[in-house]
Amino acid sequence: MELRRNPYILYFILLPLILVVRYSDGGVFRWALYNLLFYFAVPLLVGRVMGFRRDELGVQIGKGPSYRWALILFIATIPLSLYGTTVPEMKDYYPIFEYSGWGDFFVKELAVGAIMFAHEAFFRGMLLFPLAKKNEWLAILAQDVPYALAHIGKPGIEVPYSFVAGIIFAKMDLKGESFLPSFLLHWLGSVLFDVLCVIF
Repeated sequence: MELRRNPYILYFILLPLILVVRYSDGGVFRWALYNLLFYFAVPLLVGRVMGFRRDELGVQIGKGPSYRWALILFIATIPLSLYGTTVPEMKDYYPIFEYSGWGDFFVKELAVGAIMFAHEAFFRGMLLFPLAKKNEWLAILAQDVPYALAHIGKPGIEVPYSFVAGIIFAKMDLKGESFLPSFLLHWLGSVLFDVLCVIF
């Protein structure tokens, strides 16, 4: 089997990195570093060595309409975020970090942003885009199942929610030819929910 530019080989090389990140420890800044290294830098390097261009991995600015969809979806999920603050399991879990004041809070939200950037680059970029050239729905499920399973250990509702979100994110990103729309949607939604959890 030809290794160079083979999306299936790339997928199976990258998949074990999920375990590397999952079992990393430390605070939010160290976790951000692990994520940027093992979900972005290493996969991008592997993909490039295998002959994939950055745009073939979803690493580019992409098309405007997907950013508009990300904004629409962000607005549409505000009621869900408000509801989430009434679920004790969710409110006890978020935010995922301790903070000493609003300045510290927002600096740590930047670290969470780095984590989510790396997550979206990995799942909605490098696992998704090369496989989607062969079979779009296979690619969507191939990135979505491990993405949902990676949420085990968080509040229970997040596993099915992340599965549905992973499909929506993937479709949006494939149309936009970039993982960045789902990153912005994911991060801004996370920041909003953290703020709501603190306020309410």
